[in-house]
Amino acid sequence: MAETQDPRVAVYLDFDNIVMSWYDRVHGRQAYSRDRHRIAEDPTEPEIAERLAQATVDVGAVIDFAASFGSLTLTRAYADWSSPVNAIYRTQLVARAVDLVQLFPAAAYAKNGADIRLAVDTVEDLYLLPDLTHVVIVAGDSDYVPLAQRCRRLGRYVIALGVAGSTAKSLAAACDEFESYENLPGVEHPTAPARSRPRRVGGGEEEGRGATRSRSRRSQGGGEGAGSTDDPDGQGSGSGSRRGGRGGQSGADGSAAASAEIEDRLDDTLEDESEDDPREAATRLLVRALQLGGRGDSEWLHSSAVKSHMRRMDPSFSEKALGFRSFSEFLKANADIAVLEETGHERLVRARD
Repeated sequence: MAETQDPRVAVYLDFDNIVMSWYDRVHGRQAYSRDRHRIAEDPTEPEIAERLAQATVDVGAVIDFAASFGSLTLTRAYADWSSPVNAIYRTQLVARAVDLVQLFPAAAYAKNGADIRLAVDTVEDLYLLPDLTHVVIVAGDSDYVPLAQRCRRLGRYVIALGVAGSTAKSLAAACDEFESYENLPGVEHPTAPARSRPRRVGGGEEEGRGATRSRSRRSQGGGEGAGSTDDPDGQGSGSGSRRGGRGGQSGADGSAAASAEIEDRLDDTLEDESEDDPREAATRLLVRALQLGGRGDSEWLHSSAVKSHMRRMDPSFSEKALGFRSFSEFLKANADIAVLEETGHERLVRARD
């Protein structure tokens, strides 16, 4: 492998895996499987939209974690980006210079499509880019164990990032380092999900899974049988017509419309975030850099290393643009967060307890 001073990092995200795993972590085991049909039908439905919002993945936390190992040489995310659930992240990913690899909707012939495509691209990149030093695999499937082992045999430092409880132990063992997504700086720990309770229908009980199957059958009926349970006359009134009426609209058009609506909402959120005070944004960046940099044996870090890390996470960071003559002044202005120790020409910094 070619000699290099600055570590060079390649990041590969199995995006469907991390989104579904985090959804299950927030809402309970197999929650995504139970809600899959409702999400596919209408992700803007208030209840589903709220559950998706609660399980939003912090893309920035993932990219910043990868950047703590060195310069990001390439970053790829694999998913069906026409799906509204994934499409809401496109703006964030593109803003972080992530290459979006399109995988068409899963079918019998496309099972494990993301796993195979990601593995093939990774091995190819290792041979085409011999100066890569680190490989970050954002996924939790045991299918990636052979890939991790091959990367290590080729002399790369391999890091796996997955959701606790949804990551195979064999994958963590096959890598040099494993990190749980919920332990990343800035990621809020989810509260313990409440157990789903059966709903009473008439004199009996109907399990949530059965209700989902019932809704799915009604939505797929489309024609004369659509809405028969709620609308005996078959006129398609109320919610039955809204779901059943989709038979007259192209699935692709409906998906595109839902995707556009959700993406517009996300754009509004990103615009609000972009109006943050630059100094507050820089302070948050400093906090994250100190947390990520303090993973080693020593809690003291060279200030130049902290600044380099902040620049890797956000190349637009500049202490001079914030009104400080030097990075040391910026650290002193954030004395409630960082402790600066100056000894001669050496400047060390650590997070304040």
